[in-house]
Amino acid sequence: MQSEPKAARIGVVGLGAMGLGVARSLLRAGFEVHAFDVRRETLATFETLGGRACTSPEELASLCDVLVIQVVNAEQTAQVLFGGDGAVSALKPGALVISCATVAPAFIEELDKKLRAHEIWLLDAPMSGGAAKAATGDMTLMTSGPAEAYARAEAVLDAMAGKVYRLGDAVGIGTRVKIVNQHLAGIHIAAAAEAMALGLREGADPATLYEVITNSAGNSWMFENRVPHILAGDYTPLSAVDIFVKDLGLALDTARQTKFPLPLAATAHQMFLNASAAGYGREDDSAVIKIFPGITLPAEKAGSKQ
Repeated sequence: MQSEPKAARIGVVGLGAMGLGVARSLLRAGFEVHAFDVRRETLATFETLGGRACTSPEELASLCDVLVIQVVNAEQTAQVLFGGDGAVSALKPGALVISCATVAPAFIEELDKKLRAHEIWLLDAPMSGGAAKAATGDMTLMTSGPAEAYARAEAVLDAMAGKVYRLGDAVGIGTRVKIVNQHLAGIHIAAAAEAMALGLREGADPATLYEVITNSAGNSWMFENRVPHILAGDYTPLSAVDIFVKDLGLALDTARQTKFPLPLAATAHQMFLNASAAGYGREDDSAVIKIFPGITLPAEKAGSKQ
C-alpha cells in the first residue's frame, strides 16, 4: 500500500539504471516526483509510473524543494547545475541538492562553496548497490554534510536507501569513502575476470568453475554478480568499463596527492584502460575479461553477439 504523500517535492536528474530506480522508490514512498533526463523515451517510462517529466533542469528546479542528481560524473553534475537551463538559477534559497555521482573530493568541496553562495544546501551522497537495489530502495548511501542538509534530506534518504551512513558534517567525506569502495569494486571485478580467464584457458567448464568459486573462499560479491554476464556472453552495460576507468582513476589521483601507493588499483586501472582502448568502454564492466586472448569463445558459442 502506498504511503501518504510527503510535503517535499523531489526532483531527480538522470534516469539511468540507478536513477530510474531511485525515482521509483521515491514515488512508492508517496513523494511528488519530477524528473529530467536527456532521453525522451526514459521520461515517458517515468511518466507511466506516476512521475512528472520536465524539459530542463531549470524547469525541474523551479518545481522542487530537493534535487537529487543521479548523473555519471563531475562534468555532468556541473552542467546540470550551472549549464544552459541549469538548476541553480531556479532553486529557491534553502533548497537542498543531493549529489550522488562519484567525483573527486576537490570537486564536491568546491561545489559546496558555490551552492552556499546561492543559499543552497548540499549533501554529499554517493551510492552503491546497483540497479536492483535502487529500484527497491535498498541502496547504500555514503553521506556527509551539515545538519541543515540532513534535516531536509532525512525522509528522502530513507526512501532511497536501506542503509544511510552519516559520515561527518563536512561535504567530501562521503565521496572519499565511496572512492575507497570503488577502489575495491574495480579490483574485485578485474580479479574475477583474470581468474575466469585463467580457468577457461586451463580447460575448466565455465559454469562449473563459477559454481565452485561461489561456494569457496575465493568468492567475492563482484565475482558472484559479474561472472554470470560473462557466462551468458551478455555485456549489456549495467555499469560500464569506462565507469571504472573513471573511478579507479579518481582513487589513484586522490592517493597521488599524498604520495600514497595503490599498486593493485594501478594494475586494475590499466586493465580497464586496455579494455576501453580496445573498444569495450561502453560495455558492461565485466567485459574487462576481453583483454585476455581467446577466453570469450565459450560465451560466443552460447550466443554472444561479439
